[in-house]
Amino acid sequence: MAHKVIFNLPKRELGREDVEFVVERDGKRFGTLLVSKGAIEWRPTNKVYRRKLRWERFDLLMRESGRPV
Repeated sequence: MAHKVIFNLPKRELGREDVEFVVERDGKRFGTLLVSKGAIEWRPTNKVYRRKLRWERFDLLMRESGRPV
């Protein structure tokens, strides 16, 4: 099952405006990944909440749970 990722970059240095990555699976929106200077957030489709990780926590999570490539 391949994922399709579409993104829109702001026309300025990353600051207050997040970089938004729209992730699709099987032709339907799977969720949206928001990247900012301070954190990374995941917003699942059809959900009100977001899941947020500060960069330090994201680094730790990837080191502990990510697969080496």
